[in-house]
Amino acid sequence: MPKPTKGARLGGSAAHERLLLANLARSLFEHGRITTTQAKARRLRPYAERLITKAKKGDLHNRRQVLQVITDKGVVHTLFTEIGPRYENRPGGYTRITKIGNRRGDNAPMAVIELVEALTVAQQATGEAEAATQRAVKEDALKKAETPAEAEAEAPAEGGSSEGAASSED
Repeated sequence: MPKPTKGARLGGSAAHERLLLANLARSLFEHGRITTTQAKARRLRPYAERLITKAKKGDLHNRRQVLQVITDKGVVHTLFTEIGPRYENRPGGYTRITKIGNRRGDNAPMAVIELVEALTVAQQATGEAEAATQRAVKEDALKKAETPAEAEAEAPAEGGSSEGAASSED
């Protein structure tokens, strides 16, 4: 007969803890970072890292195992297409826990758990494209600013010679 594990569980029963961890993992994969209590973050870390390791393997068997835990197909798709390949060359340590102080209402110690290497290749490419666009806009603005200044500089020189010629004739 299976006996319950020793020690405290999050939320009371083992079933409730299992669902709580599954929901925390879903939120972590969906948003990239979540704020929770330190106890929940410490319990979530190995749980989420095991799911990311399954996503790195990427085969059908591992996808079905992850779908048993995280029932949201969209989040599982994101996990297998974006998050798993992002950590292809990393042997572990996909998450980071940062302590942020205590919660105001009950003084519970809080923490932020987030995925390491948050920017994907697509996001980096988008950021580089935006930076290039901003640089091009600045260059165009500088060219426009220089063009009227050059035109004004040339106009008095041409006008000055004709005025000078007219005034010398007087």
